[in-house]
Amino acid sequence: MMGGSRRQNVQSRVGIAIAIGVLLGCVFALCFPNGFITISNPAPILNRRFAKSIAQVGSTLCASSERLNMLKSEFVAASEENSELKRKVRELTEKFRLAEQRKDQAEKQVLVLGDQKKAGPFGTVKGLRTNPSVVPDKSVNPRLAKVLEKVAVNKEIIVALANSNVKEMLEVWFTNIKRVGIPNYLVVALDEEIARYCEANNVPVYKRDPDKGIDSVARTGGNHAVSGLKFHILREFLQLGYSVLLSDVDIVYLQNPFNHLYRDSDVESMTDGHNNNTAYGFNDVFDEPKMGWARYAHTMRMWVYNSGFFYVRPTIPSIELLDRVAGRLSKEPNSWDQAVFNEELFFPSHPGYDGLHASRRTMDFYLFMNSKVLFKTVRKDDNLSKLKPVIVHVNYHPDKLPRMLAVVEFYVNGKQDALKSFPDGSE
Repeated sequence: MMGGSRRQNVQSRVGIAIAIGVLLGCVFALCFPNGFITISNPAPILNRRFAKSIAQVGSTLCASSERLNMLKSEFVAASEENSELKRKVRELTEKFRLAEQRKDQAEKQVLVLGDQKKAGPFGTVKGLRTNPSVVPDKSVNPRLAKVLEKVAVNKEIIVALANSNVKEMLEVWFTNIKRVGIPNYLVVALDEEIARYCEANNVPVYKRDPDKGIDSVARTGGNHAVSGLKFHILREFLQLGYSVLLSDVDIVYLQNPFNHLYRDSDVESMTDGHNNNTAYGFNDVFDEPKMGWARYAHTMRMWVYNSGFFYVRPTIPSIELLDRVAGRLSKEPNSWDQAVFNEELFFPSHPGYDGLHASRRTMDFYLFMNSKVLFKTVRKDDNLSKLKPVIVHVNYHPDKLPRMLAVVEFYVNGKQDALKSFPDGSE
């Protein structure tokens, strides 16, 4: 009975609480229809927040733009500074180059001229053309140095390069050297067969140490290919202090050439010219009528030196010449060694190119005779045919061996018609 009474009291209290809550809810609904916190217009708040965000973004963009402009300005300034530095580097490099050039020229001048001298009276002044010899350096090639000590005479020697392709011409070459009585000559054998051949015939021979870059050409190369090697090989001879009379093997020796040299220049060479003008030079006037009053232009012409027979002294310009020619031939495999030899010897200094300062002399073309002079002129002239040249170089004709043998018959054995069967040129 007691338990039922308690449950009824609790239920009545809950009901009263609910009723009070509903009543209060109605009162508040009537008094505060929009709630306790009223936001009459939420848009301004949202706009302020958006504007603040926009302002922050704009501020960031402005800062970025300013930073970008600043970086651009810094880049432009750095580029200008870099260009200025490059310009200064170019100027300094050019000044350094000119200074080195002047220093080199001054050293060469002091080396050649020694103490400065006053000029003499009019008509008595002559420039020096004979450069001093280099100091011999036996360490360059001790083995070659020993060979040259035995063979050379007065530090001079005839040198020929040969491989098996020119064996028959080589025999005519050294046979006539022996007949004339020239002791100072040497064959640089480019293969083993030629080395053995020379030894068997008591011909002074030198076999080079192996060199892959040279040996492949030396063993199988033709006349022009082998000819190009000499500029590289001869350098050691000059460094050892020897003057070299370089000789191709298509040459017949009739006198001792050392008795007919001047020895006053770095290079003394035979010419491909066939008369006074072509051999020693002439004023060739070029006519261009369209130029009117200035239609005539004077040019200097001369036929080239023959790179198959020249005397070279052991001087700095001579060694520089060999280096220049050998260097160009290694980079320009299709070049002709004789053309390069003459270009380096004769072209003057000009913008972008420093010419070679080597003295040179042209040999007498009747004494050091090329085959064009012989077959086109000399053999047909009764007076000229009585002259005995020092050498005859069969350089103008491809049928070299028979013409060499005919030269021997004509000049050595006295057979007057030995040369008559050959045409002037090649057929």
